[in-house]
Amino acid sequence: MFTGLVEGIGKVIRLTPTGEAAKILIDVGDVAEGVGKGDSVAVNGACLTATRFESKAVEFDVSAETLQVTTLREMKPGDLVNLEQSLRVGDRLGGHFVLGHVDCIGKIAALAKSSGQVTLEVNLPAEAIAQLISKGSVAVDGISLTVAKLIPPDRFSVAVIPTTMRETTLEKKSVGDRVNIELDVIGKYVARLLQAKGGAAQGGNLTLDFLTEHGF
Repeated sequence: MFTGLVEGIGKVIRLTPTGEAAKILIDVGDVAEGVGKGDSVAVNGACLTATRFESKAVEFDVSAETLQVTTLREMKPGDLVNLEQSLRVGDRLGGHFVLGHVDCIGKIAALAKSSGQVTLEVNLPAEAIAQLISKGSVAVDGISLTVAKLIPPDRFSVAVIPTTMRETTLEKKSVGDRVNIELDVIGKYVARLLQAKGGAAQGGNLTLDFLTEHGF
């Protein structure tokens, strides 16, 4: 479990295929001080397990599934990645609940700089955009952001403050770049409940009583 508040930026040293999976070695800098063998670290929003150490470099195993659904398979030596250690019980939750389970890859469609912020627009697959709401939460390359606007048919925008731009890899992003997207877990549960009940289009089965009964 993570918060989407990036703790540092790492630099990829190498990505080594191991059959359908891979190992990725990352210079994590000062983040290394808090990471032990077996610990979980979000790397561009993907939850990976630390397996080996070389000074301030940490090696992680990357499963075939993670390679398939994230941009990690595209990493090259020198590429920068956002890093966050897992949330501890009692820590402040400054972002939102981020599982480190990337749902899909988005593509940056527009970047507009203005006084005090950068507006970022991202294209998503139709099934993913359907689970976003205006003013809801979304993780972009592991960064907790608030959806500013939904732009039909397949785009959303976020407003990024200067501090977030400076302290994450977003400062290096350009139009056309691909980013890992994790949708808000609450929205995913609601969508799953709608499917289980036949959906609003098949009789409006989602009610306040139903959501309360299922813990919402």
